[in-house]
Amino acid sequence: MHTRAKKALEAFLKEDIGKGDITSKLLPRKKISAKIISRQNGIIAGVQYAKEIFTSRDCQVKILKKDGSTVRPNDIIMRISGPAYSVLSCERTALNLLSRMSGIATATSLLVKSIKSANPRTNLYSTRKTAPGLRLFDKEAVEIGGGKKHRLALDQMVMIKDNHLAVVPLQELTRAAKKRYKRFEVEVENLDDAVVAAQAGASTIMLDNIPPKEILHIIKVLTRLGLRRRVKIEASGGIDSSNVRSYAKTGVDMISVGKITTSVSGLDLSLEV
Repeated sequence: MHTRAKKALEAFLKEDIGKGDITSKLLPRKKISAKIISRQNGIIAGVQYAKEIFTSRDCQVKILKKDGSTVRPNDIIMRISGPAYSVLSCERTALNLLSRMSGIATATSLLVKSIKSANPRTNLYSTRKTAPGLRLFDKEAVEIGGGKKHRLALDQMVMIKDNHLAVVPLQELTRAAKKRYKRFEVEVENLDDAVVAAQAGASTIMLDNIPPKEILHIIKVLTRLGLRRRVKIEASGGIDSSNVRSYAKTGVDMISVGKITTSVSGLDLSLEV
Protein backbone atom coordinates (compact mmCIF):
# COMPACT_ATOMS: atom_id res chain seq x y z
CA MET A 1 0.00 0.00 0.00
CA HIS A 2 1.24 3.47 -0.88
CA THR A 3 2.88 5.40 1.97
CA ARG A 4 0.58 8.35 1.35
CA ALA A 5 -2.47 6.16 1.88
CA LYS A 6 -1.08 4.65 5.08
CA LYS A 7 -0.34 8.08 6.51
CA ALA A 8 -3.85 9.24 5.66
CA LEU A 9 -5.44 6.21 7.31
CA GLU A 10 -3.40 6.76 10.44
CA ALA A 11 -4.52 10.40 10.52
CA PHE A 12 -8.16 9.30 10.14
CA LEU A 13 -7.78 6.95 13.11
CA LYS A 14 -6.15 9.60 15.28
CA GLU A 15 -8.91 12.06 14.40
CA ASP A 16 -11.56 9.64 15.67
CA ILE A 17 -9.78 8.04 18.61
CA GLY A 18 -8.17 11.19 19.98
CA LYS A 19 -6.27 10.39 23.20
CA GLY A 20 -8.05 7.04 23.47
CA ASP A 21 -11.43 5.35 23.18
CA ILE A 22 -12.46 5.81 26.81
CA THR A 23 -15.65 3.76 26.37
CA SER A 24 -13.92 0.69 24.94
CA LYS A 25 -11.30 0.92 27.69
CA LEU A 26 -14.06 -0.08 30.12
CA LEU A 27 -14.24 -3.49 28.45
CA PRO A 28 -12.20 -6.49 29.65
CA ARG A 29 -9.06 -7.40 27.75
CA LYS A 30 -10.41 -10.18 25.61
CA LYS A 31 -10.34 -11.18 21.97
CA ILE A 32 -13.53 -10.78 19.99
CA SER A 33 -14.74 -11.60 16.49
CA ALA A 34 -16.79 -9.28 14.30
CA LYS A 35 -18.05 -8.97 10.75
CA ILE A 36 -18.87 -6.10 8.43
CA ILE A 37 -22.10 -6.67 6.51
CA SER A 38 -23.97 -4.76 3.85
CA ARG A 39 -27.47 -3.45 4.45
CA GLN A 40 -28.29 -2.67 0.83
CA ASN A 41 -27.36 -3.48 -2.75
CA GLY A 42 -24.21 -1.89 -4.11
CA ILE A 43 -20.61 -2.13 -5.25
CA ILE A 44 -17.93 -2.56 -2.60
CA ALA A 45 -14.82 -0.38 -2.67
CA GLY A 46 -12.06 0.25 -0.14
CA VAL A 47 -11.71 -3.17 1.50
CA GLN A 48 -7.91 -3.03 1.52
CA TYR A 49 -8.00 0.31 3.30
CA ALA A 50 -10.51 -0.96 5.85
CA LYS A 51 -8.27 -3.97 6.39
CA GLU A 52 -5.24 -1.71 6.91
CA ILE A 53 -7.12 0.28 9.55
CA PHE A 54 -7.82 -2.84 11.59
CA THR A 55 -4.46 -4.56 11.07
CA SER A 56 -2.62 -1.38 12.12
CA ARG A 57 -4.14 -2.01 15.56
CA ASP A 58 -3.21 -5.69 15.85
CA CYS A 59 -6.40 -7.18 14.39
CA GLN A 60 -6.69 -10.00 11.90
CA VAL A 61 -8.89 -9.54 8.85
CA LYS A 62 -10.31 -11.94 6.29
CA ILE A 63 -11.76 -10.27 3.19
CA LEU A 64 -14.79 -12.04 1.72
CA LYS A 65 -15.84 -9.41 -0.85
CA LYS A 66 -13.11 -7.84 -2.96
CA ASP A 67 -13.22 -4.33 -4.41
CA GLY A 68 -15.67 -4.19 -7.29
CA SER A 69 -17.84 -6.99 -5.92
CA THR A 70 -21.61 -6.64 -6.01
CA VAL A 71 -23.23 -7.03 -2.61
CA ARG A 72 -26.76 -7.54 -1.38
CA PRO A 73 -28.30 -6.99 2.05
CA ASN A 74 -26.70 -9.19 4.74
CA ASP A 75 -23.69 -10.14 2.62
CA ILE A 76 -20.55 -10.42 4.75
CA ILE A 77 -17.77 -8.21 3.41
CA MET A 78 -15.04 -9.08 5.90
CA ARG A 79 -14.43 -10.79 9.21
CA ILE A 80 -12.29 -9.20 11.91
CA SER A 81 -10.79 -10.65 15.08
CA GLY A 82 -8.60 -9.05 17.72
CA PRO A 83 -8.63 -7.28 21.08
CA ALA A 84 -12.04 -5.80 21.84
CA TYR A 85 -10.53 -2.34 22.33
CA SER A 86 -8.79 -2.45 18.93
CA VAL A 87 -11.77 -3.72 16.95
CA LEU A 88 -14.23 -1.26 18.44
CA SER A 89 -11.95 1.79 18.34
CA CYS A 90 -11.32 1.17 14.62
CA GLU A 91 -14.96 0.42 13.78
CA ARG A 92 -16.23 3.87 12.82
CA THR A 93 -13.19 4.96 10.84
CA ALA A 94 -13.20 1.76 8.80
CA LEU A 95 -16.96 1.89 8.20
CA ASN A 96 -16.92 5.58 7.26
CA LEU A 97 -14.27 5.13 4.59
CA LEU A 98 -15.66 1.84 3.30
CA SER A 99 -19.19 3.25 3.17
CA ARG A 100 -18.12 6.42 1.33
CA MET A 101 -15.95 4.61 -1.21
CA SER A 102 -18.63 1.99 -1.82
CA GLY A 103 -21.25 4.69 -2.28
CA ILE A 104 -19.07 6.41 -4.87
CA ALA A 105 -18.34 3.13 -6.66
CA THR A 106 -22.04 2.25 -6.70
CA ALA A 107 -23.10 5.62 -8.13
CA THR A 108 -20.28 5.48 -10.67
CA SER A 109 -21.24 1.99 -11.79
CA LEU A 110 -24.84 3.02 -12.45
CA LEU A 111 -23.74 6.00 -14.55
CA VAL A 112 -21.19 3.95 -16.47
CA LYS A 113 -23.86 1.41 -17.38
CA SER A 114 -26.12 4.17 -18.67
CA ILE A 115 -23.30 5.73 -20.69
CA LYS A 116 -22.10 2.47 -22.22
CA SER A 117 -25.64 1.46 -23.20
CA ALA A 118 -25.85 4.67 -25.23
CA ASN A 119 -22.27 4.86 -26.53
CA PRO A 120 -19.65 2.18 -25.68
CA ARG A 121 -16.82 4.55 -26.69
CA THR A 122 -17.68 7.24 -24.13
CA ASN A 123 -16.01 7.11 -20.72
CA LEU A 124 -17.03 8.58 -17.38
CA TYR A 125 -14.47 10.72 -15.55
CA SER A 126 -14.30 12.04 -12.02
CA THR A 127 -13.37 15.65 -11.24
CA ARG A 128 -11.32 17.48 -8.60
CA LYS A 129 -14.55 18.08 -6.68
CA THR A 130 -13.55 15.75 -3.88
CA ALA A 131 -13.51 16.16 -0.10
CA PRO A 132 -10.18 17.66 1.02
CA GLY A 133 -7.92 14.87 2.24
CA LEU A 134 -10.01 12.18 0.55
CA ARG A 135 -9.11 12.64 -3.11
CA LEU A 136 -6.92 9.53 -3.27
CA PHE A 137 -9.77 7.41 -1.92
CA ASP A 138 -12.58 9.15 -3.82
CA LYS A 139 -10.78 8.81 -7.14
CA GLU A 140 -9.95 5.15 -6.54
CA ALA A 141 -13.59 4.47 -5.71
CA VAL A 142 -14.59 5.98 -9.06
CA GLU A 143 -12.12 3.71 -10.83
CA ILE A 144 -13.42 0.64 -8.97
CA GLY A 145 -16.92 1.61 -10.13
CA GLY A 146 -15.81 1.62 -13.76
CA GLY A 147 -14.98 5.29 -14.22
CA LYS A 148 -11.68 7.03 -14.82
CA LYS A 149 -9.69 9.31 -12.54
CA HIS A 150 -8.81 12.26 -14.82
CA ARG A 151 -6.11 14.37 -13.13
CA LEU A 152 -5.42 13.88 -9.44
CA ALA A 153 -3.80 17.27 -8.92
CA LEU A 154 -3.08 20.54 -10.68
CA ASP A 155 0.46 19.49 -11.54
CA GLN A 156 -0.62 16.58 -13.75
CA MET A 157 -2.12 18.36 -16.75
CA VAL A 158 -2.76 21.85 -18.08
CA MET A 159 -6.47 22.63 -18.04
CA ILE A 160 -7.36 26.15 -19.14
CA LYS A 161 -10.65 27.18 -17.55
CA ASP A 162 -12.87 30.26 -17.54
CA ASN A 163 -11.07 31.97 -14.66
CA HIS A 164 -7.74 31.58 -16.44
CA LEU A 165 -9.30 33.13 -19.53
CA ALA A 166 -10.54 36.03 -17.43
CA VAL A 167 -6.87 36.88 -16.92
CA VAL A 168 -5.40 36.07 -20.35
CA PRO A 169 -7.25 35.74 -23.72
CA LEU A 170 -7.83 32.26 -25.13
CA GLN A 171 -5.51 32.48 -28.13
CA GLU A 172 -2.64 33.92 -26.08
CA LEU A 173 -2.95 31.33 -23.33
CA THR A 174 -3.24 28.37 -25.73
CA ARG A 175 -0.11 29.54 -27.56
CA ALA A 176 1.76 29.63 -24.25
CA ALA A 177 0.49 26.15 -23.35
CA LYS A 178 1.42 24.67 -26.72
CA LYS A 179 5.01 25.94 -26.44
CA ARG A 180 5.58 24.09 -23.17
CA TYR A 181 3.29 21.05 -23.23
CA LYS A 182 2.34 18.37 -25.73
CA ARG A 183 -1.13 17.98 -24.32
CA PHE A 184 -3.49 20.48 -22.75
CA GLU A 185 -7.23 20.88 -22.23
CA VAL A 186 -9.36 23.96 -22.78
CA GLU A 187 -12.78 24.64 -21.27
CA VAL A 188 -15.13 26.41 -23.68
CA GLU A 189 -18.73 27.58 -23.55
CA ASN A 190 -19.55 28.13 -27.23
CA LEU A 191 -18.82 26.99 -30.78
CA ASP A 192 -16.42 29.80 -31.67
CA ASP A 193 -14.13 29.10 -28.72
CA ALA A 194 -14.26 25.35 -29.43
CA VAL A 195 -12.99 25.98 -32.94
CA VAL A 196 -10.27 28.34 -31.71
CA ALA A 197 -9.14 25.83 -29.08
CA ALA A 198 -9.01 22.98 -31.60
CA GLN A 199 -7.09 25.10 -34.10
CA ALA A 200 -4.68 26.12 -31.34
CA GLY A 201 -3.73 22.50 -30.74
CA ALA A 202 -5.72 21.60 -27.64
CA SER A 203 -5.70 17.85 -27.09
CA THR A 204 -9.03 17.97 -25.25
CA ILE A 205 -11.91 20.45 -25.38
CA MET A 206 -14.28 20.57 -22.45
CA LEU A 207 -17.77 21.70 -23.43
CA ASP A 208 -18.98 23.20 -20.18
CA ASN A 209 -22.71 23.50 -19.44
CA ILE A 210 -23.62 23.03 -23.09
CA PRO A 211 -26.84 21.09 -23.88
CA PRO A 212 -26.60 17.88 -25.97
CA LYS A 213 -28.19 19.51 -29.07
CA GLU A 214 -25.53 22.21 -29.10
CA ILE A 215 -22.79 19.64 -28.54
CA LEU A 216 -24.00 17.75 -31.61
CA HIS A 217 -23.76 20.94 -33.64
CA ILE A 218 -20.26 21.71 -32.34
CA ILE A 219 -19.08 18.21 -33.20
CA LYS A 220 -20.53 18.52 -36.72
CA VAL A 221 -18.74 21.82 -37.27
CA LEU A 222 -15.43 20.48 -35.95
CA THR A 223 -15.82 17.45 -38.21
CA ARG A 224 -16.56 19.62 -41.24
CA LEU A 225 -13.46 21.72 -40.52
CA GLY A 226 -11.29 18.61 -40.20
CA LEU A 227 -10.62 19.29 -36.52
CA ARG A 228 -12.63 16.54 -34.80
CA ARG A 229 -9.96 13.85 -35.11
CA ARG A 230 -7.37 16.10 -33.49
CA VAL A 231 -9.17 16.46 -30.18
CA LYS A 232 -11.00 14.56 -27.51
CA ILE A 233 -14.28 16.16 -26.54
CA GLU A 234 -15.44 16.24 -22.95
CA ALA A 235 -18.92 17.17 -21.74
CA SER A 236 -19.24 18.62 -18.26
CA GLY A 237 -21.64 20.57 -16.09
CA GLY A 238 -25.07 19.62 -14.78
CA ILE A 239 -24.81 16.00 -15.85
CA ASP A 240 -26.44 13.28 -13.77
CA SER A 241 -28.41 10.04 -14.13
CA SER A 242 -31.38 11.88 -15.67
CA ASN A 243 -29.49 13.15 -18.74
CA VAL A 244 -26.20 11.27 -18.98
CA ARG A 245 -27.44 9.04 -21.82
CA SER A 246 -28.34 12.08 -23.90
CA TYR A 247 -24.79 13.38 -23.54
CA ALA A 248 -23.29 9.99 -24.37
CA LYS A 249 -25.38 9.80 -27.55
CA THR A 250 -23.77 13.00 -28.87
CA GLY A 251 -20.54 11.09 -29.45
CA VAL A 252 -18.35 12.88 -26.90
CA ASP A 253 -15.30 10.97 -25.76
CA MET A 254 -15.53 11.92 -22.11
CA ILE A 255 -18.23 12.84 -19.62
CA SER A 256 -17.11 14.32 -16.30
CA VAL A 257 -19.50 14.30 -13.35
CA GLY A 258 -18.76 16.03 -10.07
CA LYS A 259 -21.79 14.66 -8.25
CA ILE A 260 -20.33 11.17 -7.91
CA THR A 261 -17.87 12.58 -5.37
CA THR A 262 -19.65 15.71 -4.07
CA SER A 263 -23.10 14.24 -3.44
CA VAL A 264 -22.03 10.94 -1.96
CA SER A 265 -24.66 8.64 -0.52
CA GLY A 266 -22.65 6.14 1.48
CA LEU A 267 -23.50 2.47 1.19
CA ASP A 268 -25.27 1.28 4.34
CA LEU A 269 -22.79 -0.99 6.14
CA SER A 270 -22.63 -2.30 9.68
CA LEU A 271 -20.13 -3.98 11.98
CA GLU A 272 -21.54 -6.69 14.23
CA VAL A 273 -19.66 -8.34 17.06
